[in-house]
Amino acid sequence: MYIDSHCHINFPELAEKMPEVLSAMADNQVTHALCVSVDLPDFPQVLALAEQYPHVYASVGVHPDYPDTPEPSVDDLVRLANHPKIVAIGETGLDYYRLEGDLEWQRERFRVHIRASRATGKPLIIHTRAAAEDTIRIMQEEGAGTDQGGAGGVMHCFTESLAVAEAAMAMGFYISFSGIVTFKNAKELQAVALAVPLEKMLIETDSPYLAPVPHRGRMNQPAWVKHVAEFVAQLKGVPLEQVAKQTTDNFFNLFKAHR
Repeated sequence: MYIDSHCHINFPELAEKMPEVLSAMADNQVTHALCVSVDLPDFPQVLALAEQYPHVYASVGVHPDYPDTPEPSVDDLVRLANHPKIVAIGETGLDYYRLEGDLEWQRERFRVHIRASRATGKPLIIHTRAAAEDTIRIMQEEGAGTDQGGAGGVMHCFTESLAVAEAAMAMGFYISFSGIVTFKNAKELQAVALAVPLEKMLIETDSPYLAPVPHRGRMNQPAWVKHVAEFVAQLKGVPLEQVAKQTTDNFFNLFKAHR
């Protein structure tokens, strides 16, 4: 069985076809999915999905790409995370790719999420793009890792170097690979995936984005996380069943979710 450790099935393009999305998951042995929050106004939709479907979990957080949205406080995140189906804080982190200017607000938002993670004991879902150095630095300064008494978490949709992956893993974080790893031009990322131990790996879709080969260019969906697992198995030269079991075990070990 497979688990999509990061998706956005509350986004309209997937939410409006939920029966088909869930049916495709079942057909492809995708037993669970984690629907990830990107802002507070839409959080009720995320939570509602998790409450409605036993095999869907949720997170609470505000994405770094959202400058014009209500800013969360530590107390806000702790309060909203106090629910059995909320298994993580995020997605949070830093993104210097799309936004310019003084991004101190982004760094402060990241710190707030890390503090909420420490307060709740729930792991972080971290997004980093063109900001790896600051991301790792703030994680260390705020004690995000299990090595400093934090809850750890996952570096989602990983596209950084092996050095960044190793720094995160040293703090007790998992590395999650999306459909990007299946792209023909993703040779550097594939080398990272080859080096990351299965024991520290998760798989995801980040749907509705980043559909894996052979569906690249189409709207992504959780069912297609199986293609990420298939690619990783081929890349590492191990049985597909081994990738499926290990990434599933990793998910439950990290998020403490009920199977």
